[in-house]
Amino acid sequence: MGRYIVKRTVYAVIVIWAVGTLVFFMLRAVPGDPIGALLADVDPGAAAAIRARLGLDRPLIVQYFFWLRNTLQGDLGQSIYGSHVSVSRIIAEAIPRTLSLSTVAFIISFSLALAAGVISAVKKHSFLDHSFTLVAFLGISMPDFWLGILLIILFAVNLQWLPSIGYEPLSAGFWPWLSHLILPALAAGLPFSAVITRITRSAMLEVLQEDYIKVARAKGLTEHMVITTHAFRNALIPVITVMGIAIALLFSGTVVVENVFAIRGLGRVLIQSIINRDYPVVQGSILLVAVILVFTNLVVDVLYTVVDPRIAYEE
Repeated sequence: MGRYIVKRTVYAVIVIWAVGTLVFFMLRAVPGDPIGALLADVDPGAAAAIRARLGLDRPLIVQYFFWLRNTLQGDLGQSIYGSHVSVSRIIAEAIPRTLSLSTVAFIISFSLALAAGVISAVKKHSFLDHSFTLVAFLGISMPDFWLGILLIILFAVNLQWLPSIGYEPLSAGFWPWLSHLILPALAAGLPFSAVITRITRSAMLEVLQEDYIKVARAKGLTEHMVITTHAFRNALIPVITVMGIAIALLFSGTVVVENVFAIRGLGRVLIQSIINRDYPVVQGSILLVAVILVFTNLVVDVLYTVVDPRIAYEE
């Protein structure tokens, strides 16, 4: 396992470098530049001076090596639109918001999904099974921005139970922090929850037909023990795979949901920086997203061996 983790870490570094390089050149392949968008009617001499100060007048390959050198030293640069605001500071301010939203969305969605999937499999073709299936298909087919708008109309506008937009840090109190996250967390997490519910149900139904489940029942084990000890653990492999993808997408920034609920998290920062063509912020944000995705995949692979000891990665 140790050799496998080292090898995957080396691959991860290569993947992150490749993503950063691709983003660097793709951004500059788009016609125009940030200074032209920022100062559309300014004197050409002033625009040229700003480009020179930011190093945008240098050959592209020179810009790339300067960026690569600074990134390896931990310097992601400064925002073009900010007044000497570092990219690291912008990302550091956005991460707690995205992390809070993703954590609440993960807890809500996956606790509901795993319970609904197991119950649907155990109570196959029952009223509960059909009800969970209907809700899951609605969750899969409903876009998260539309679900977010519906939640705002119902719980924030009509019932006035929860705030509709914004974010409160945890230092302001637990309830103010949580109340601002419940609606966006539901909007972000329920579509993932619907997918996990269906996969959990399918995996459980397959495992419940195995011979060792029949043997466990024949030995007189209670149905609760058969489900929790024997069936559920063996059905987790495909569930963990999809959960890993969902967690990575949640923690790398729920772009649409953050924009709907006006939460300046990583996703919203990324969208605004793309619109503004703020090269350093886009590059830094996507690098962080790449690190989150690669690290999550590695954690999922390690979890396979925890759930099923028969899985080994050593040659």
